Amino acid sequence: PAIRPAAMLLANYTSCADLLSGLRAHTAASVTAYGLPGQSTYFQVNGPVPLSAAPVAGPVAGPAGGGVGSDTSITNDQEQGVDEPDIVKTEAGRVVTITDGVLRVVDDATRTVTGSLDLTMYQGAQNAELLVEGDNALVLLGSPSTSYGYGYGMRPALPPAASSSLSTYLFVDLSGQPKVTGSMRASGGYLDARLVGSTVRLVVNSGPSLTFPYGTGSAATRTAANQAIVKRAPLSAWLPQYSVTTASGVTKSTVPCGQVSHPASYTGASMLTVYTLDLTHLGSAANPVSVAADGNTVYATASSLYVATSATQQTEIHRFDIAGSAPPRYLGSGSVAGLLLSQYSLSDYDGSLRIATTTGASGGGSEAGNVYVLNADTLKTTGHVGQLRAGEQIYAVRFLGPVAYVVTFKQTDPLYVIDLSKPTAPKIVGQLSLTGYSDYLHDAGDGRLLGVGQEASAQGRVAGLQVSLFDVSNPKTPTRTGHVVVPGAVGEATLDPHQFLYWPPTGLIAVPTQAWTPGESGKVLILRLSGASLTSLGQVANPLAEGTTDDGLGIQRSLIVDGALWTLSGSGIQVTNPTTLARQAWLPFS
Repeated sequence: PAIRPAAMLLANYTSCADLLSGLRAHTAASVTAYGLPGQSTYFQVNGPVPLSAAPVAGPVAGPAGGGVGSDTSITNDQEQGVDEPDIVKTEAGRVVTITDGVLRVVDDATRTVTGSLDLTMYQGAQNAELLVEGDNALVLLGSPSTSYGYGYGMRPALPPAASSSLSTYLFVDLSGQPKVTGSMRASGGYLDARLVGSTVRLVVNSGPSLTFPYGTGSAATRTAANQAIVKRAPLSAWLPQYSVTTASGVTKSTVPCGQVSHPASYTGASMLTVYTLDLTHLGSAANPVSVAADGNTVYATASSLYVATSATQQTEIHRFDIAGSAPPRYLGSGSVAGLLLSQYSLSDYDGSLRIATTTGASGGGSEAGNVYVLNADTLKTTGHVGQLRAGEQIYAVRFLGPVAYVVTFKQTDPLYVIDLSKPTAPKIVGQLSLTGYSDYLHDAGDGRLLGVGQEASAQGRVAGLQVSLFDVSNPKTPTRTGHVVVPGAVGEATLDPHQFLYWPPTGLIAVPTQAWTPGESGKVLILRLSGASLTSLGQVANPLAEGTTDDGLGIQRSLIVDGALWTLSGSGIQVTNPTTLARQAWLPFS
């Protein structure tokens, strides 16, 4: 069925003059004696941000490979069919990686590096990620500002101040020796992206290009002076700009006034823009739409994209229609109390948007977990479950169909099972209290749930990495049937789900570990899930690069390629027998 706009919650500007008036008014209301809150870099108001072109090489022709086989894993994405940017992609009989600013193509069959592309001349290449479709790759420079969790005793950071810096995205041809064939540059910072089919939805957050002098006098005087600067600023200070560079030249554009909307009630000065790119025709029109809003968390299904902002004990959510390949449509906005943990705190299912938040001041004893159910069309709350153990914050959440699994923690770890089958009457139906906590939950099928986190004493003192297997086939009586602990290992402080591997055909699990003991960090713990049992097979470590004693991050990703376990680190790729853990090959990155 067609998605209906949340008509009461969105508003379009009637003209460019109306747009400018609204942006000036809301920015002036946000400005202080020191400029805009959180803005650390100021830009001139009297002109657009220059969009210089990135280097472009001509396209290279070459043979295309086959598709990914059934014995090769893909990125651990939140939603099936909605791919997320990562540092490794399995595609067309090859593995494409980007680490330390270098893109490499590895042939599955020969286990050799067949091509590489040094991108270290680009700012942000050290933290670049990839989206790949066939022989086309989009390299997203810089790291996304979404967070995968705030870990024990911490809160998610406030949204980064949007700025009028530039973010760069490179088009790369993989058909032969990989080459940059074009680029896109956009004003603002890269937030996140999603790929459905060959269509990329790229989310960028930008702020106005304004300069505020340091000034003298009282705070009230300086604030008034800064407000006057805002009220004189031209529309170009706010409208996002972008350029697309291909072998045929550079096209510079500005988001049109008619493509900018705003929530019915909004504050702040930022602009949230969603660009659309076709990976099979990179360099085509970016077709942007903008909303006068902030954003720091992105979640998407195949038909809807949500961008959320968590700050000052409130989460605002903005919804876009992304069905098909047409430009997105802004549908509306809503809000709930509390702060998100991560993108996994959001779930669109059967006409409802489910949201898990933590309310209360961090460490103050007033924290409490909540699960809200909103009508996805109107973004109005239809149901709510609150006070999931007063004084505890949410550490993990996973929505699976009509059920939510939520972990809170302070001294012990209650795993809550929440029935969401009735959007107007969600309810807790089961609970299991254990020592320690899980900060990532993963569906293992057949009524089983995997949890990765930390073991802890009865007083809440962490004691080592733990992996738990839960039987949730009866939601009223969840039980733990498997439990593996690695004493002294801390795991990842905030586990990126892309680092976690579960391979259903063999039950293999790979979990990254860290430790205080030298030489023990940067490994992955390998386990086997069989029925209701969980068995540790040992740990795998990649060799270090020649002449080094530490590569910093250790193993960054684990994947199954042609049935073998591949582990990726900054120094290379190791191929391991997934049963015996014996090394089969080592591909050093020179």
